[in-house]
Amino acid sequence: MGGQVNHDYHILEPDIWPLIGSLSALTFTSGMVLNFYPDQFGVVGPVVMWAGLAGLLATFFFWFRNIVIEAQRGDHTPIVQLHMRYGMILFIASEVMFFVGWFWAFFDFSLFPAPLEYLADSDTTENLFITQGDTSLGERVPNGMEVLDAFQLPLLNTIILLCSGTTVTWAHHALIHGDRTGLKQGLWATIALGVIFSFIQAYEYSVAPFGFGGNTFSSAFYMATGFHGFHVLIGTIFLAVCLFRAYQGHFTPRQHFGFEAAAWYWHFVDVVWLFLFVAIYVWGGWGAPVH
Repeated sequence: MGGQVNHDYHILEPDIWPLIGSLSALTFTSGMVLNFYPDQFGVVGPVVMWAGLAGLLATFFFWFRNIVIEAQRGDHTPIVQLHMRYGMILFIASEVMFFVGWFWAFFDFSLFPAPLEYLADSDTTENLFITQGDTSLGERVPNGMEVLDAFQLPLLNTIILLCSGTTVTWAHHALIHGDRTGLKQGLWATIALGVIFSFIQAYEYSVAPFGFGGNTFSSAFYMATGFHGFHVLIGTIFLAVCLFRAYQGHFTPRQHFGFEAAAWYWHFVDVVWLFLFVAIYVWGGWGAPVH
């Protein structure tokens, strides 16, 4: 009777992986910093960075494996699942604020460019007007810079992501109604659409008429769309794990938070892309010459 469970909470067992994950994150970020000084540290930076990344990947695998084991063992009671939902909601909220930073930067230099400053050129005695930014008032793209046509590859990727949102919803409803075949088919379709999206975006980067640096528009473009592409990759892996678990017989209509969290994350990725498409591709490149 001393070991009888008389509550709905899950008391976690001692686990080494949170500590390994923390140390690996410190090692990985330290290695990235050392990479900025190759002359002083040589190959130390890459070695430290890759060692930290290996530790992070191991942490992801073994820690998430333990969570799956707990779920299959019945430790995730309804009240534990409720708290997990709160945690996932807060995580997605933090991701939203992450992208708000990129949107804020983009709208800041687009709507409020640096004011013109008057200078006198001592060599030619000509009066010059310069700006601290790279665009003149009312312009979002530097003069003469070509942009990607929003209604070609970006529009195609928008349609692909919207379709993937419907397929993951199909898989979710199939699971709720006990249709495991529909669950697997919906997940396969969503994963395939996510992979296609990633390949198209990689091709788009390869043919883009501008590089990463040089001006604020190109930097904001690559940072915002690049981090979104990284989230698509993570979401695709998330759904692939759910597909593997579906083939293992995991998930029931009443207990499937692992899949539900993946679906929430994928819908978040969809919504962020809609804002990126409208703000950066359509409005951001409006009036500029198209590549």
